[in-house]
Amino acid sequence: METNPLDRSLLLDFYGELLTEKQRLACELHWNEDLSLSEIAEQEGLSRQGVWDILHRAEAALGEYEAKTGLVGRHLERREEIAAIRAELTGLLPDNEKSRDILARLEELL
Repeated sequence: METNPLDRSLLLDFYGELLTEKQRLACELHWNEDLSLSEIAEQEGLSRQGVWDILHRAEAALGEYEAKTGLVGRHLERREEIAAIRAELTGLLPDNEKSRDILARLEELL
């Protein structure tokens, strides 16, 4: 499974606890903290190839979890829908404190 960095981070946020500790740590270091495979290998006492294998297996597992549950996809759809509702409401509501509060509550859901 080939995913972009934002997708990987979301998958890790949603399903990271389902990975092994070694997989979760390697993903966090590589995807979120932008450490290279060599840097992770040195830090964790592994080979560069070993780190690559861990990341590859973790990414596959995350993809399988998403394929089975669809949580990230539904989350992204919900965010898009909330953003669309917010945009519509912005044009319909008068510019007053109550309207700004309602829009701020919607923004918090994003």
